[in-house]
Amino acid sequence: MDLDLDTLNAEFANQPQKLVEWAIGLGKPAICTTNFRPFEAVILHMVTQVQPDLPIVWMDSGYNTEATYRFADEVARTLNLNLITYLPKRSRAHREALDGPVPGLDDPRHAAFTEEVKLEPFARALRETAPGVWFTALRATDTAVRAQMEPISINPDGLIKVAPLLQWSSKDLYEYLVAHNLPNNFDYFDPTKGEDNRECGLHINH
Repeated sequence: MDLDLDTLNAEFANQPQKLVEWAIGLGKPAICTTNFRPFEAVILHMVTQVQPDLPIVWMDSGYNTEATYRFADEVARTLNLNLITYLPKRSRAHREALDGPVPGLDDPRHAAFTEEVKLEPFARALRETAPGVWFTALRATDTAVRAQMEPISINPDGLIKVAPLLQWSSKDLYEYLVAHNLPNNFDYFDPTKGEDNRECGLHINH
């Protein structure tokens, strides 16, 4: 399928709901990834309004906050999500018994930690769900890498990556949550990033 990305990105840049409808309308198997970070209910509501049974893929590292686990459960119930959770091959207890706590960002072992708890589970998710379209809640304000992205891109493997909320501000997201009476969660931490403006590697590798 040849897509005119320049034209499509210009058309859908500030129309996230229409972008979701267009992408699902392609008729390809689609997934939406989530990490249940702040404002994540927006993308989950938006995609399931168009396709209620859309597979929602969560790479649960085992290191989420208690509030994040409660939020994940609440959102899954509220939106009746078709949630598929991918876990690392070792439990957190197993990993920590052998390797200790999460290595610091400057520790050479941090890359292996990220690979184990996030990148390998995601690679497994892609193999098992075999999507043609991947929805993500990336935002341009997150990191320098994401600021250079477009709402629609095509990965080297042909996977169409769709980021409907790329240009939205926190205010836009908050107003959407209020309008649709959706829950939120601010007690979130990603041990593979450590800092909010740092990439975890998933969106560089994919």
